[in-house]
Amino acid sequence: MRIISIFTTLLVCLFITSCSRTGSGVLFDGTNADIWSTTGNVSVDNGILSLKGNDAQAVLKNGKYKNFELDLEMRTTVGGKGFIAFHTDNTVDKGYRIAINNDRNDPVWWKMTGSLLSVRNLTKSFVKENDWFKLSIKVEGNLVTVNINGEPVVEYIQPANPYRIAPNQSALLSEGSIALKGNGSGDIQFKNISINVIEDAQIDITSQLSQAIDEQQDEIIKLHQEDFPVLDYHVHIKGGLTNENASQNSRKVGINYAAAPNCGIGFPITDDAGVLAYLDSMRSKPYILAMQAEGREWVVTFSPEVRNEFDYVFTDALTFTDTKGHRTRLWIDSETWINDEQDYMDMIVNKICDVLTEPMDVYVNPCFLPTQMRDRYDEFWTEGRMNKFVEAMAKSGKALEINARYKIPNKAIIQKAKAAGVKFTFGTNNAGADDLGLLEYCIQMKKECGITVADMYKPKIKI
Repeated sequence: MRIISIFTTLLVCLFITSCSRTGSGVLFDGTNADIWSTTGNVSVDNGILSLKGNDAQAVLKNGKYKNFELDLEMRTTVGGKGFIAFHTDNTVDKGYRIAINNDRNDPVWWKMTGSLLSVRNLTKSFVKENDWFKLSIKVEGNLVTVNINGEPVVEYIQPANPYRIAPNQSALLSEGSIALKGNGSGDIQFKNISINVIEDAQIDITSQLSQAIDEQQDEIIKLHQEDFPVLDYHVHIKGGLTNENASQNSRKVGINYAAAPNCGIGFPITDDAGVLAYLDSMRSKPYILAMQAEGREWVVTFSPEVRNEFDYVFTDALTFTDTKGHRTRLWIDSETWINDEQDYMDMIVNKICDVLTEPMDVYVNPCFLPTQMRDRYDEFWTEGRMNKFVEAMAKSGKALEINARYKIPNKAIIQKAKAAGVKFTFGTNNAGADDLGLLEYCIQMKKECGITVADMYKPKIKI
């Protein structure tokens, strides 16, 4: 009986291996590298398939897959970058590509591992170089899902009429092979690659298409297509917005989020211990982690060592002590004591310039005016005041938020800041779950002011 059992197991293994090119089975287990067509610096050692350099490539021979789930384990050494292609062919010019890049210092910081390249680029680095992790790619009809270590990072439904620019016209669903491609200086290493074919009958494509975004009218896919970082740098997980529904919304609309707690006197986080507890609870979440520093006391309330644990720090100039000693919060009408509007405006500009000397990275809710003065925004932000502000911005080296919620600053200020070399962020500053939005004002200003990738602030990713 023991001999029969061993023989039966061997037959099953041989059957899986022989069928693995077109059906469910093992695509690489350390012994069957011959089912891959390789070029460049590709090697197998101790059950690990390694690709190194720009010409390293492995394409599954005779692969023909449409609906499937591909599972693998992988890691990158320092400098190891590339992609996994599916629905492709021997040229690896068609189909979709999943990014492989765990280099947190990469100048192209918005296409990290797991990105569905040109369609759903990811700004968050979920894993570190030299660490093994599990990656899963699932294609069911028009739905593409990518998981890292069991957590979803991409959920994309290709619509009936997808938006694609010329360089990405072949990034479409069809059927085809699987390819592994290296294009960095280090190694990409794979093991335990397997695939499970999904039967067409299990898939309701009509239902999927009813949930798809109309990409011909969608500004977010256009940013991805032009290789522009798609990040809302100013999101608050509060007011009914939970981590779960925020991450779901991020995957649905294709906007990456930077989550920021309010930190300061009278806010949810008031000391170093609160910061560290927050960061520990959020490190595994799919967000870049930012700190919103509240009030002018934040500089002494939180230690430099602890606040530097965030990927970046931002603050605004909405809270200050006015010239008569009143603690002012500009967004609250009862806390703005305005006698002479022009004098008050001069005070606001001076307070902003003072705030820009604080040890933060991004100035947000910029050039905000109280309700009484807001309808004359362009009148109060005179040429002289704009120049004074922009000069202080450029001198500070801080980035300037373009705020979608308040639609500030105005175009004239943004144009002056761009000409002065100031970097930008796009931010919502949502109050809760119902006002996340789609960065409409930010995208409008990007177009009208000619903002490019080079003008955008790169977070100092630490986590």
